[in-house]
Amino acid sequence: LVFTQDGRVAKQLIGENSAVEKEYLVRVEGSLSASGLQRLRHGLTLDGVKLRPAQVSWQNTNQLRFVLRQGRKRQIRRMCEMVGLVVTGLKRVRSGNVPLGGLPVGQWRYLGADEDF
Repeated sequence: LVFTQDGRVAKQLIGENSAVEKEYLVRVEGSLSASGLQRLRHGLTLDGVKLRPAQVSWQNTNQLRFVLRQGRKRQIRRMCEMVGLVVTGLKRVRSGNVPLGGLPVGQWRYLGADEDF
């Protein structure tokens, strides 16, 4: 979590027009053809809006890595459904150049000088 009182920072991080990269590991069930993978990367439309290109790659037989520069409601789940995949798990692992998940439960830290959005 990033805590801020500055609405501009929040919008930059999570707004629909955010340019900040967000990386996810996504567990899926189902099969995905090469053309389906290409559609995930370049060819989908949600709610009548063409999605920005996404980096999508296989990590293993049931896990995809997504890197998005946009954050529409339930975007990854909906993208996967459109190509016949069912999402069984989803975890954000990076926002901008800040890796997530390295803190014990209940702990916090300041961002480093080299960590920005």
